[in-house]
Amino acid sequence: MTVDRSSYSHPRFSRRFAVQAGGISLLGLGMNHVAGLQAMAAESVAAAKAKESTASPRSPFRACIYIFLSGGLSQHDSFDPKPDAPAEVRGEFRPISTQTPGVQICEHLPGLAVRSHLWSLCRSLTHTSNDHSVSHHIMLTGRADLPPGFNPNLPRPQDWPSIAAVAGAVTKPRNNLPPAAVLPEQLVHYSGRIIPGQFAGVMGNRRNPWFIEASPFHATSYGAFPAFAFDHQDRGDADKRFFEAPSLTLPHGMSRPHLDRRVSLLETLDSQRKLLDQEAQLQNFDRYRQSAISLLVDPSVREALDVTNAPDLVQDRYGRNSFGWSLLMARRLVEAGVNLVQVNLGNDETWDTHGNAFPHLRDRLYPPTDRALSALLDDLSESGLLDQTLIVMAGEFGRTPKISLLPSHYKAPGRDHWGAVQSIFLAGGGIQGGRVIGETDAIGAYPVSDPQRPENFAATIYESLGLPQTVSWSDELGRPHHVFQGEPIPGLT
Repeated sequence: MTVDRSSYSHPRFSRRFAVQAGGISLLGLGMNHVAGLQAMAAESVAAAKAKESTASPRSPFRACIYIFLSGGLSQHDSFDPKPDAPAEVRGEFRPISTQTPGVQICEHLPGLAVRSHLWSLCRSLTHTSNDHSVSHHIMLTGRADLPPGFNPNLPRPQDWPSIAAVAGAVTKPRNNLPPAAVLPEQLVHYSGRIIPGQFAGVMGNRRNPWFIEASPFHATSYGAFPAFAFDHQDRGDADKRFFEAPSLTLPHGMSRPHLDRRVSLLETLDSQRKLLDQEAQLQNFDRYRQSAISLLVDPSVREALDVTNAPDLVQDRYGRNSFGWSLLMARRLVEAGVNLVQVNLGNDETWDTHGNAFPHLRDRLYPPTDRALSALLDDLSESGLLDQTLIVMAGEFGRTPKISLLPSHYKAPGRDHWGAVQSIFLAGGGIQGGRVIGETDAIGAYPVSDPQRPENFAATIYESLGLPQTVSWSDELGRPHHVFQGEPIPGLT
């Protein structure tokens, strides 16, 4: 009897199949899920192609992009100029008129000036802290009251949850993606100290937002690298950072040095596996498993993250730097299904302009910000998504009215910390353009009308996401907490 040995040959798998199989095992799944993964991938690709080929209207959703300016933006030198104040208050910049009659902003924000019909300002946000860490916690959580046992030097389980964490916990997922994300890096002090207020705190680590780490930490380099990177004290420390979208495939043969140089899938998968372990109850397991699978196979996710390979025209409009790429990624993630995206424009204290304030704002910080934010406004407006996507921009506090110089650290003057007032930027999400809420005194030191608290700021975000006033989140012990700690800022809608 002759045996046809060809029927016993070893099966041949494509490298792509092997890579996906490796990803499955890292997720704690078995080979019985391969068929489902492949079907899901095929369905995702088919859906993406169908979406491109049809002109059907987009399904409505509510989303928010929270642009955070760590360090604290000067209100005088941005959105609340005081041209009639003494020189030591008004600073070096001149105001320019916007398209909104009577509203002036800094001359170095020309792109935003011609788009003022799309945005509004609140010039009267106030809280009581001049400390970086305390104020980060206040503005990232939207709560002026500090939690019991607060430590400004490290995040603690008792911290209040960040706005991003709350949104991720209580908003309805639009698909299998995490509902909230933070990019392009965590906020880390130059000493290596991680800033509190970014995480889920008393809700538990499983509720942390999805941190998309697209750039390596660099202690003394700030701003929109590579083209606009700088050091506050001009110490000449060359910036070696790069911006790279997290890889959602398993690189073949990746060595430890490679892992040190780039953000790999392993970090994402490890985080997802911890979620799977913690959420092993039957009703939650499939949701977390499908979320992890989506990170591997959904083409819209890969496209959203791969911003450095976006078409040249798109990159040129946003700017080929970390600010431009970050806002482009935020827009794509909102379109892909993420409800809230926090974008840190610069690493920790990038906007902390104690000294060399005017050259750094003029040459390093405002050009990429004005360009990228203008492009984001244009894109969302032209696509019809601005009405359902709120954009807010704030720092942890404002800056002092009076200019000062610290000659032992800086060559030129700047402004110090000032929690008493800051200007915040709002657009989309039902916000009417061309409005100004609140007014400060003649030197921009304190609100004289319509003072608003961080709780009002957070409530504005939550309302834009379609959340009812009665909604609550639960801590790790299952105790409910009100999401809304204040009323939304009035007069914007």
